[in-house]
Amino acid sequence: GRTNSKMLPLSLLRAGKDNPMLVELKNGETYNGILVNCDVWMNLSLRDVVCTSRDGDKFWKIPECYIRGNNIKYLRVPDEVIDKVQDEPVRKEKDRFGGGRGGR
Repeated sequence: GRTNSKMLPLSLLRAGKDNPMLVELKNGETYNGILVNCDVWMNLSLRDVVCTSRDGDKFWKIPECYIRGNNIKYLRVPDEVIDKVQDEPVRKEKDRFGGGRGGR
């Protein structure tokens, strides 16, 4: 897997808006859907969701759902989203120092 010590779950979620993602809850249920929104507590809104029971034997298709952040055990986002977030700090670093010119 890809890891980056500077990557925070919240920045990953913000970059993941309008992308598919898998959310596994502490109770074992999984939700596969498109991320609509997230807040600072990692509460999520998903659309076009397929919910799977903890045993994997029941499926529901629901138009939208809201998931409280404290119920989330695991999140899986597409690699493109991870790549997008990994590229961001590099650009900000250059901007902060005015393109590398100047002294103190």
